[in-house]
Amino acid sequence: MSPDTTYPDAVGRFLITVPAMLASTMVAVDITIANVALPHMQSALSASSDQIIWVLTSYLVAAAIATPLSGWLASRYGRKTVMAVSVTSFTIASALCGASTSLTMIVLARVLQGASGAALIPLSQAILLDINPPEHLGRAMAIFSLGSMAGPIIGPTLGGWLTDALSWRWVFFINVPIGILSFIGMIVFTPESQKSESMRFDIFGFLTVSTAIAALQLMLDRGEQLDWFESTEIQIYAVILVTAVYLGAVHIMTARDTFLKPELFKNRNFAVGSVLRALLGVAVFATVPLIVVMTQSLLGYSAFRTGMVGMPRALGTVAVTLVLARYMNRIDSRLILLAGMALTALSMTYYAQMDLYVDQDTLLYVGFVQGMSGGLVFMPLSVMVFANLSDKLHNEGAAMFSLTGNLGNAIGLSFLNRELVHFTAASRAHLVEGIRPDNPMIQYGMPDFDPSSASLLAQLDAEISRQSAMVGNVDIYHLVVVVSLAMMPLILLLRTPGRRANREVLPVME
Repeated sequence: MSPDTTYPDAVGRFLITVPAMLASTMVAVDITIANVALPHMQSALSASSDQIIWVLTSYLVAAAIATPLSGWLASRYGRKTVMAVSVTSFTIASALCGASTSLTMIVLARVLQGASGAALIPLSQAILLDINPPEHLGRAMAIFSLGSMAGPIIGPTLGGWLTDALSWRWVFFINVPIGILSFIGMIVFTPESQKSESMRFDIFGFLTVSTAIAALQLMLDRGEQLDWFESTEIQIYAVILVTAVYLGAVHIMTARDTFLKPELFKNRNFAVGSVLRALLGVAVFATVPLIVVMTQSLLGYSAFRTGMVGMPRALGTVAVTLVLARYMNRIDSRLILLAGMALTALSMTYYAQMDLYVDQDTLLYVGFVQGMSGGLVFMPLSVMVFANLSDKLHNEGAAMFSLTGNLGNAIGLSFLNRELVHFTAASRAHLVEGIRPDNPMIQYGMPDFDPSSASLLAQLDAEISRQSAMVGNVDIYHLVVVVSLAMMPLILLLRTPGRRANREVLPVME
């Protein structure tokens, strides 16, 4: 900000922040809230298991394509206008999802919902960056982090409760009153940002970026079901991805005023922070769905109980974020990030010590530790990435940082799922080798073992599947420990805000 920049007073900041956070939290919750309702949707819409997955995939692909576009739209037409249109469209799309009577209708509505909601999270962050003076930046990012981080964690619990208490349709209908309140607040209190009406739209850049993102997202979402590159569909996505990335890279390096701003990555903190945010998709976000599946399928918890066991994770994040908002200015942000990654590694080490007989109390306190680690990482990272970023790049920077995070989450989840299948298969092969009559352990533990008994073999097969799946999860947690520790040297490349070396990036090219 320039020295003569004026900021709203405390009451004004509060009135602007509330509708922005209502919108961004609504979208963050919607990322995961529909997951637990999929079986109910499948039954109501007469869809197969492969078809109902498109309810999730369509939303993610549409959101991924529209996210980088949100920065340009806000710069061209004004942030308030884009936010108001987005929250209106998202609310209407949510109502259509809840009222859907066919798979086609809900998939189309989810496409509209994903495309509409894509702008709400990054532009909410940009609003908080602009209305808060530098000394309040940590507090502003704490508020933003509470919604964007706690939302996906709370989503499954809220979705499970709504589905059980009402119906799966209320997973979507719940957005309608929240969207209306957010819209009214934006219209009344949110100031309009500066517009650049002469700003041209780089259609070729947008097409290459959106094509690459769509191909990558489809490849990641469909790869596990289709056995990756053994599938012709995945091979086609890969070719499209490589071609689009090549054309887009050449375009960015040879053209002026491109869709993606290379100026963003001249700021070391933004470049390094974006890499760290992508890697956090493996270390933090992608582990949560795996833990939820482990708790339900291997430990036998119900969907609602699983959600309640996961609540300490959200509480840990909230607690640490609130404390950091008060004291972060007194501590080097890099030290906080290092502590967060160390705590991530510690929580994954605890998970790696679990077995099929782990008690609920252990899950509760380890989840709390994991939530604390997330709070120690995301807020200081956001502060360091945006603290010295030029005002002119706030819209594009917030959109790109959000996109980096979303792609990192998707890549991390696909990577860990693939490794889980590999580790589980290796463990199963090892266990099966020992199931033979001449094994002394079998003779000792099962003196009446009869290899010709079909029922006994079925019981053994089920138990081997459980044990090998648990070993696969433990191996994944060990892998995440390694990833978390490997990220720590990257943190040292960040520069603390305020140092001369961390000066603002060059203005946008004319």
